[in-house]
Amino acid sequence: MKNKLQKLKQEIFEKLEGTGQCPVPTVNVLRDLEIKYLGRNGEFTKILRCLKDLADQEKKEIGQLANEIKKELLEKFEEVKNILTASSIKQNFIDITLPGEKILKGHLHPITIVQNELEDLFTSMGFITEDGPELESDYYNFEVLNIPKHHPARDMQDTFFIDQKNKQHEHDLVMRTQVTSIQVRAIKKYGAPLRCIMPGRVFRNEAVDACHDHTFYQMDGFIIGKNLSVVNLIALANELLYGIFKKKMKTRIRPGYFPFVEPGIEVDMECTICNGMGCPACKNSGWLEMLPGGLIHPKVLMAAGLDPKKYNGLAFDVGLTRLVMMKYKINDIRLFNSGDLRFLEQF
Repeated sequence: MKNKLQKLKQEIFEKLEGTGQCPVPTVNVLRDLEIKYLGRNGEFTKILRCLKDLADQEKKEIGQLANEIKKELLEKFEEVKNILTASSIKQNFIDITLPGEKILKGHLHPITIVQNELEDLFTSMGFITEDGPELESDYYNFEVLNIPKHHPARDMQDTFFIDQKNKQHEHDLVMRTQVTSIQVRAIKKYGAPLRCIMPGRVFRNEAVDACHDHTFYQMDGFIIGKNLSVVNLIALANELLYGIFKKKMKTRIRPGYFPFVEPGIEVDMECTICNGMGCPACKNSGWLEMLPGGLIHPKVLMAAGLDPKKYNGLAFDVGLTRLVMMKYKINDIRLFNSGDLRFLEQF
């Protein structure tokens, strides 16, 4: 019996010594040991239950020894518990007098930066900013913009149609191919005269390369008034480019076809990446189509509830993503949606 008690004492002391060397020593580990050895059904208690089978003299000697060992064990458990508690407090201690850790801040995407600059610029010229749905109806994306069904102009825009048919069994929901779809909505909402810009994301089923992506940003705008001409549009384009680049940019004007304007023009800007020499970003032409537009087609005005004999208007489209490419000399449009922090952290 004496040997069993001494052997168990030695075993418990070794366990307690090892507790302090655990990778994550906790008071819970110590409590489990105490229950295992000193609990109601613990190893030490089981030995003491055998005292009833001993002679009186031996029972007295073993009982005294057992009490001494139990006292030592309880003191050792308390000692180890104090050590673990102090260690835990030390590990969790925070010195509030030390300098704090630097917290990295997020920042605006380059497209958002330029969009904000454009919104400020147009606001200074009396424009309002309007938004619209990215999931658009065929009616507002095509019909009211003088692009009826089976019109060949629809082939110009590879469209993502939503796999849901209307009562006529037609696919009439699309991911908008142009923010021009907001134009008629805005005119119906505010009436005329009106100056409005419409920034936003658009979607086209494009073959992706250095200058084309399936998801990109535009900023359309229009003015509804009287006696407006293409000269007003050209002046507006030059003012826009100067406001973004802070210098006069080299541009060229050429005719262009868009179903919702008549006549239509395209304002091209010399590529800032290659300085007109030709590169993948400008399809090796030295120029980038930057601001197509023209006078709003009478059918669009009528769809918006305006009398084309009383009002006319001009409309333009800013290739926002391309404008950002030119401003920061980014040679691959795919970088904007890549999520690559090495690219984004430069802005």
